[in-house]
Amino acid sequence: MTFARCCLLVSCFVLLLGAVAPRIVPGPHAAQVSSTQAAPPASPAPTQSYSLPADKLAKAIALSHIRTVLDIAGSLWGLAVLWILLATRWAAGLAAWAARIFQKRWLQGLLFFAAFFVISTLASLPLDAIGHAVSRSYGISVQGWGSWFGDLAKGLGLSILFGAPLLLLFNLIVRKSPRRYWLWLWLIALPLIVASVFIQPLLDPIFNKFEPLNKTHAALVTKLETVVARTGTHIPPERMFLMKASEKSNGLNAYVTGVGATKRFVMWDTATDRLPDDEVLFIFGHESGHYVLNHIPKMLAGMAAGLFFVFWACAGLSAWLARRFGARWQLGEADNGAAPLASRQGFLVLLFALSLAGLVLQPASNTFSRHFEHEADIYGQEAIHGLVADPQKVAVSSFNHLGEAWLDDPDPSPFIEFWEYNHPSVQTRANFAAQYNPWANGGHGEFFGK
Repeated sequence: MTFARCCLLVSCFVLLLGAVAPRIVPGPHAAQVSSTQAAPPASPAPTQSYSLPADKLAKAIALSHIRTVLDIAGSLWGLAVLWILLATRWAAGLAAWAARIFQKRWLQGLLFFAAFFVISTLASLPLDAIGHAVSRSYGISVQGWGSWFGDLAKGLGLSILFGAPLLLLFNLIVRKSPRRYWLWLWLIALPLIVASVFIQPLLDPIFNKFEPLNKTHAALVTKLETVVARTGTHIPPERMFLMKASEKSNGLNAYVTGVGATKRFVMWDTATDRLPDDEVLFIFGHESGHYVLNHIPKMLAGMAAGLFFVFWACAGLSAWLARRFGARWQLGEADNGAAPLASRQGFLVLLFALSLAGLVLQPASNTFSRHFEHEADIYGQEAIHGLVADPQKVAVSSFNHLGEAWLDDPDPSPFIEFWEYNHPSVQTRANFAAQYNPWANGGHGEFFGK
């Protein structure tokens, strides 16, 4: 996880952002999906519905291990970078350097936090580069190194543009209210996350090319409108887009993004080129379920409750760290007599505490996400009932195509699933889809009465 990828929010919100915009499959790290924790089948399917040829199975298992190592190493290295900046007094030196460059305090803060993003991005560059090299070697990514570095630079630019002022604002809040700052941060956290969800579709074209789906797939759009009519998602054709993912990836993906005026459905061109229309309908039904079932408001409500205690606990932890190591780290005192956390380098102590909380609470966040993804799987299969000949077969086939494209391990470690996966595993999803038939014997679906 790089700081540049969190260009809209500071690192304290990293654990929360991933669950705000649910997708049927993750991005390039498709192995980061997990076994569902909600409403599992009453009994296991007699056969495994997701399988890979022997050569791809060996690659999927090896790739799963590599992804796990890189993910764990990335999380720990992110914490280590913050600790190193503090323990070596580089943070204190950086603050002194910014003070020499500018006289105005707010300009000093912008320079300090912009430099912090640059340092963090460069520190994570080796692991990120290894991850990209692995993805290329396994045939998942086709993005050249020049384009990849370009995207990295764009992400860093957005981090500086949005993240530096945001960190400056948070630092100011700590200065103005050293005892109750955590409460103020909690009050503004949710609006900021909602704003990030709203603005994300407007920033996506910086990294990828988009065009109206109707431009090249008019017949598919007509079919998708039948699902829209059934689900009532109010996603008109002008909000359906095709992303030219094939320029960078061999993976398959589709997702809904944005809220309100920016809400839209996006289909990767790799998916439209390689998946039959029936499977696209299922994927669209799944994505529609996230909106219809109010997953974003529910997730935000859960965050609101969780963040209150996270900020409170992290305020206590960071205050203890400042008392314990403040002199050694040269945190200093802010000029208004506020606690050391109010200094620029002291503010990194709070970021360290929040990042540590994010790592510890990652399984809880992923459990929420897995539950919602499982609900969306059910909703998607029910949404296409009557529109396709065999909803079970269509759903299972789509999961097999997705799993094979991303080389998902058919049998991942249960612990890794629990800790890291934000989607049910492909095997779990395919097995459930294969046996889910509520319409047998005159029954009806969970979300559709008929």
